[in-house]
Amino acid sequence: MTAPLVLFAGCHDLPEGSGDEAPVGPELAKLGVTLRWAVWDDPAVDFAAADLVVLRATWDYSRRRDAFLDWCESVPRLRNPASVARWNTDKRYLLDLAAAGVPVVPTALVAVGETPHWPPGEVVVKPAVGAGSRGAGRFGPRERDRAAAHLTALHGQGRDALVQPYQADVDERGETALVFLGGRYSHAFTKAAMLAGTGPDSAGLFVPEKLAGTEPGPAYRALAEHALDAAAGLLRLSRTDLLYARVDVVTGDDGVPAVLELEVTEPRLGFAQSTGAAALRFAEAVRAQLG
Repeated sequence: MTAPLVLFAGCHDLPEGSGDEAPVGPELAKLGVTLRWAVWDDPAVDFAAADLVVLRATWDYSRRRDAFLDWCESVPRLRNPASVARWNTDKRYLLDLAAAGVPVVPTALVAVGETPHWPPGEVVVKPAVGAGSRGAGRFGPRERDRAAAHLTALHGQGRDALVQPYQADVDERGETALVFLGGRYSHAFTKAAMLAGTGPDSAGLFVPEKLAGTEPGPAYRALAEHALDAAAGLLRLSRTDLLYARVDVVTGDDGVPAVLELEVTEPRLGFAQSTGAAALRFAEAVRAQLG
C-alpha cells in the first residue's frame, strides 16, 4: 500500500518553512505518512493529488490575498479549510469574536478614508490584512502625528487598518500563545514584545520573535478554550475540524486576560518551545485528518 502523501505549503521565500516543523516529519514517518513541502503558488505542483495539504508557511499571502484565497478554494483537501483562511486572514475577525462574547483587546477597524477615534495612551496601528507583525507600529501618547501618518500610509496602499491600545503588560510578560492540535490543547509558549523598533527578517516576511516555553495559568487556558469554541461556532465547524489553532493572550490594563490574536491559518506552532511530545501530537492530528 502506498503511504499517504501530505504536502506542507510554504512560500517562495520559505519553501520548506521556518524550521518550526522540523520535528514533525520524522513523527509522520513513524505513522506511515510521507511528508513533502511545496510552494503554494507553484504551478508545477499538483496539490489535488495529495491526500492532505496543510497551510504552514504561506506568509506572503498578505501581499496578494485574493490570489491566495482563490488557490485555497482550489485545493480539495486543505487544512485548515479555505473558509477558515478567508475569515482568519483579515483581522476584523477580532470584531466577530468580540460580538460573540470573547474578551479581546479593544479593537477599532479604520477602513480606507475613515478617521480613527484615538484611544488614550500608547496605541498600535496595524494592517487588517497582514502577517508576522509586518506593517504594525507602536506609538506613544505624544506621537499621534506619527500614528496618523502610519495610518495614512496604510490607507494609501489601499489597506484597511486596526487601531488598538497598546497593552503594557506585554513589555514585562510578552504574549502567551496557546496551541491547540485537533481541537485539543497541546502546549504554550511566550513571545516577547516585538514593536520596539525590531525590523523584519531577511525575507521581509515577519518580525523575528523571542520565544520560550511556558505553562499558562487557568484564566489563560479558559479564555483560549472559549475563543476556540467561539471561532468554531462562527465558522460552523467542530473544534476537531481545526487541525491547528493558536490563541495569543495578554493581560489587559484592567488585569483581565484578553485575546490579541487567534491564528487558524498558518501560525508558527512553537514545537521547539514545547517540553512535551507536541510534534507527535501534531503528527497524530494530521493522521486523523486523513481518515
